[in-house]
Amino acid sequence: MSEPFFSFSPYHILLAGCGATIVFAYWLPRWFSGREPAASGFLILGGLLAFGLVPGIPDAISPIDRPLFWEFATEIAVIAALFGTGIRIDQLSETGKWSPTVRLLLVAMPLCILAVALGGLMVGMTLAGAVLLAAVLAPTDPVLAADVQVGPPLEGGEHPVRFALTTEAGLNDGLAFPFVYFGIFLVAAAGNSGNWIGEWFGLYVAYKIIVGVLAGVAAGWLLGKFLFAMPRVNPLANTSSGVIALAGVLLTYGATELVEGYGFIAAFVMGLMLRRVESDHEYHAKLHNFTEALEHAITAILLVLLGGALPALLPYLTWGYAALGLALIFVIRPATGMLALIGTNLSLRQRGVVAFYGVRGLGSIYYLAYAGGQLDLVNEGELWATIGFTILVSTLVHGLSAGAVVDAATHERQPAKS
Repeated sequence: MSEPFFSFSPYHILLAGCGATIVFAYWLPRWFSGREPAASGFLILGGLLAFGLVPGIPDAISPIDRPLFWEFATEIAVIAALFGTGIRIDQLSETGKWSPTVRLLLVAMPLCILAVALGGLMVGMTLAGAVLLAAVLAPTDPVLAADVQVGPPLEGGEHPVRFALTTEAGLNDGLAFPFVYFGIFLVAAAGNSGNWIGEWFGLYVAYKIIVGVLAGVAAGWLLGKFLFAMPRVNPLANTSSGVIALAGVLLTYGATELVEGYGFIAAFVMGLMLRRVESDHEYHAKLHNFTEALEHAITAILLVLLGGALPALLPYLTWGYAALGLALIFVIRPATGMLALIGTNLSLRQRGVVAFYGVRGLGSIYYLAYAGGQLDLVNEGELWATIGFTILVSTLVHGLSAGAVVDAATHERQPAKS
């Protein structure tokens, strides 16, 4: 018996729906704004509308059931974004510019983790689950934060507000990993402290961070020599292909992970170091453009799929977990950010902008998928529901307002240095 001529394959429905959603998400905002649209929130909502009512699809793409897919896909998107973020930064010599970044990483992020963990305990999570939730929600996202970051290589736009948000997003994806491991250790220890604290600090804090930084520096310098100096008469930078960016970041990330360093840190540092080898070479723009196009393509597909998976996640979302996600976006991050930035050379308004625009995104999905692949998680459904809800709210609130607000803050006159 022959098959029907129109066989509505779920796979082809997924492809067609994903493509239509991406086109619509980028087209719709242009009716409301003359600037480049912030499509991330519309991509998630479009995926929800396109696939939420198709039987079987939400469960088929749910990160609860498919953590390995989400781990690997978001990993590629994040490392590409981290390299692209590093290569954007034109000037490293102005050390005063790094003060807000250091404060956000060393003060705001730990306080944010502590506050979210306490909130998780208040809504009924286990200690391990609360710490893990706080850790995976800790990093701001380099993938979805284009509207608040510095401009492409050689184009400037490195206002202190944009510089702080860019460098924070570039570094805290790697620096959140020790806290994720802390949560994993708590789950594995089942509440027994044992003697893993020393191992956690020595290996997962000190060693992995140091190796990640050193590997990024070495890889960036070495790749720079291959691109710009060897052979001098016909360097690789003469090519028009930007695929070298992908090859370099995959090599750096993989090699760093093989020696037990944090590959996310290495990818960002490699981008920074590569710019220093030939800081004004036009090939950096080609590398950046290729990386940005790759990052945007993967991200768009993943956000649509996240929207499609939400119907399988939201049944786990209670009012308490939703309130915790909202508190992170509207209270915890702004408050800890403002506290961390006291004493910097940013104006009060600029500190408020930096504190508020801590976009949550694909990095959180990667971390939770990674943790879920290591062990069986208690509250796994609730964890995924909270992550998905928080990312949806963040992409809508931050994405739709960031362009105008950050532009206004960066055109404000800088206060005099004390």
